Amino acid sequence: MSEPPPAMIYGANGYTGRLIAAEAVRQGLKPIVAGRDRRAVESLAAELRCPSRVFSLDDIATVARQLEGLSAVVNCAGPFSSTAAPMMEACLRAKLHYLDITGEIDVIEAAAALDDRAKQMGIAILPAVGFDVVPSDCLAAMLTEKLPSATKLLLAFGGNSGPSPGTAKTVLQSLPGGGRARIDGEIREVPAAWKTREIPFRDGSQFAETIPWGDVATAWHSTGIANIEVYMAATPAMARQQRTLRRVAPLLRFRPLKRLAEWYVERTIHGPSAEARTRGRAEFWGQVSDPQGHTAEATLETPEGYTLTSLTAVACLRRVLDGAAPAGFSTPSMAFGKKLILSIPGTDLRWLQV
Repeated sequence: MSEPPPAMIYGANGYTGRLIAAEAVRQGLKPIVAGRDRRAVESLAAELRCPSRVFSLDDIATVARQLEGLSAVVNCAGPFSSTAAPMMEACLRAKLHYLDITGEIDVIEAAAALDDRAKQMGIAILPAVGFDVVPSDCLAAMLTEKLPSATKLLLAFGGNSGPSPGTAKTVLQSLPGGGRARIDGEIREVPAAWKTREIPFRDGSQFAETIPWGDVATAWHSTGIANIEVYMAATPAMARQQRTLRRVAPLLRFRPLKRLAEWYVERTIHGPSAEARTRGRAEFWGQVSDPQGHTAEATLETPEGYTLTSLTAVACLRRVLDGAAPAGFSTPSMAFGKKLILSIPGTDLRWLQV
């Protein structure tokens, strides 16, 4: 049986892209590493002994030509609000599978809108195969299996070891939009830190605030639950800061201020160290409830977020290359089952209430 054509990791020279490319090579794959920065891409290719390509996403026809003959591309170049649309369109034209590690709600919904076209082409569109949203998406699906009558889903996470430069830029870009929640089946804008609550994580209760996390989009597709809120462990002071930012966040729409903020991020944020990734853990909590007052509740622990992203992205890529991904748009749990996260080493699920 012949091997499938190679896959490409685009944005492989970024913080998270490098981790994914290195994990792919460790697992015996030989991806093409690609991006816009020639020096960085070629240096990484030499380090990993992988082929490389250098191109931007400015012209979709050019991108499609760069993708011809490949099986799949994993897009690691954020913010995905800028990179996902041209790369997804190029994948449709070149007829190869698309994966990314986004957590951006609008990007996920844009991917879902391509479902019919992707099915016609026989390709998979799989956004959000990283820390956001593989663990929480699988947790949501497992909770819903326990309580199929559920109409409300609460998810929370904590234990993040600090952002990468790409993640920080994405957060900056999303600040003017405030928060998001799914209410009665619709994604609606809500204020930043709209709600707060104590979350009963495994190692103790933590204060948390709502954030516009990717599950506001994906969990509805995975479970059909119409009311979804996502919380991030924080401090009361952080919640107060978020409310203060409501007044100044719209200023980030002005290009000079946005560029200044991005310049600051590039020079001050470098992502967690290898030691922090090895030592760190991520924790998740989820609860579903129905109108009769029935609930199901569980906690999930995983490796640190960026380590987890490298593991889940490669796990999903390997399944795609093996032909296990359905054509069209899918969330991780839709594509590979709700127990996908439990196949990742170092994960542990515990039921609190069923």
